[in-house]
Amino acid sequence: MGRDLASAFPVARRTFEEANDALGFDLADVCFHGPEEQLRLTEFTQPAIFTVSVAALRVLAEAGVAADYVAGHSLGEYSANVAAGAIEFAAAARTVRRRGQLMQQAVPAGRGAMAAILGMEPEAVVAVCRDASSEDAPVEPANLNSPEQTVISGATAAIERAIALAKERGARRAVLLQVSAPFHCSLMQPAQDGLSPILREISFSAAKVPVVVNVDAALVTDGAGLRDALVRQVTGPVRWTESMQLLIAEGVTTFIEVGPGKVLSGLLRQIDRNQKCAQVEDPASLEKLLAVLSA
Repeated sequence: MGRDLASAFPVARRTFEEANDALGFDLADVCFHGPEEQLRLTEFTQPAIFTVSVAALRVLAEAGVAADYVAGHSLGEYSANVAAGAIEFAAAARTVRRRGQLMQQAVPAGRGAMAAILGMEPEAVVAVCRDASSEDAPVEPANLNSPEQTVISGATAAIERAIALAKERGARRAVLLQVSAPFHCSLMQPAQDGLSPILREISFSAAKVPVVVNVDAALVTDGAGLRDALVRQVTGPVRWTESMQLLIAEGVTTFIEVGPGKVLSGLLRQIDRNQKCAQVEDPASLEKLLAVLSA
């Protein structure tokens, strides 16, 4: 992950070197060579995805591609803040790793889970969560990804009840996700409490371009507001559909996804098929994007 980018572009290679220095271990080696079991651990996954995303951003910047707005899905909100000039890369990298550790520690293994509900209206998923929850076993909408996809998060028993209810009520699919913790729900409160003082120690500047924050689906530029949004998103939902609709309403017509994979590009097609979307994670995808932009 990120190896081709680092091999082809010195600025990407330097980004990995900065990450290694900030984190105190060879993140580049884990990204490029694995083992996959280590890379899948949240405390490594989060800084790895973050670093690859910022490396791609910096390659784009050198190619003359600049954003008018930035947004990031969950963890991606950190790279969005770096892209907007609100936080420094090294401080964000350290925070992202600690975020992953805190999330992993917040809920004992096996006690929490997440599931994707497909082909069901978001309002119906909210009702499923309400009916499947109990006082000691909550389940909540975590990622409002598109009109066709909502991810839910909570106690394992409640997630199992919600999957069954969603299927009974007409969901096209309801599947358990292979994740290490129940992200973006109230069970993450210990992680949010642990992350809050860490974020307070980081210097946040006013963003150079507006950041669409997950928890409010709103445009924010002031440093205090950006910090507060990163704290609240640990237990709050990722309001991705609304975030993309906000950007479309602002007049955005070209979306560029940076970092590994094409998940966000796929979600955008479910939200609005008329939008132009490209993805950059390696030299080939960068070349394809630049050709599209110059056409």
